[in-house]
Amino acid sequence: MKLTKMSHACVRLEKAGRTLVIDPGGFSEQDAAAGADAVLVTHEHPDHFDEGRLRAVLEADPATEVWTLKSVADQIAAAFPGRVHTVGHGDTFTAAGFDVQVHGELHAVIHPDIPRITNVGYLVDDGKVFHPGDALTVPGRPVETLLLPVMAPWNKISEVIDYVREVRPRRAYDVHDALLTDLARPIYDRQIGALGGSEHLRLAPRESAEL
Repeated sequence: MKLTKMSHACVRLEKAGRTLVIDPGGFSEQDAAAGADAVLVTHEHPDHFDEGRLRAVLEADPATEVWTLKSVADQIAAAFPGRVHTVGHGDTFTAAGFDVQVHGELHAVIHPDIPRITNVGYLVDDGKVFHPGDALTVPGRPVETLLLPVMAPWNKISEVIDYVREVRPRRAYDVHDALLTDLARPIYDRQIGALGGSEHLRLAPRESAEL
């Protein structure tokens, strides 16, 4: 499997000539989901879900399908009958040849005064990759590659480190990093790498790694 990091929370997974894209939101490149066979969206926040861009991807290729939670599906499903699938915690499905399990239900707490929205994470190919969206969800299954939301309004570095410790992946790649400045990156790299207990890695936008 080939993993390509796009900006912020978006990644592209490629296997056997097919492409699965997760969270091509407004903080990612305009073409982040171009050519995707399937798209997964974890929740409705605009840095993870850009309605206009996702509609353009579906219009460009009538074979492309989307799996997401109800709050996102309700915004686009009517225009693309049979191609937008609603999922929730505990569901399993196959998208673009990838086996996917759904874990989690709620977005992390940003502030007690802000109502929590729904959020799901996707465990791909029996733990080869796990993308938790905007939550520190522990899937309760072995994880080889954790896509680690390293910097967000709803987390702090101690929580990020403890999350890596709890999931215990073989490796963790940073995602959700558009708010992290280049000045701060070495601090995060050093502390997560030293304290997380797993190999901690970072890819630049459009950089790839073989898993």
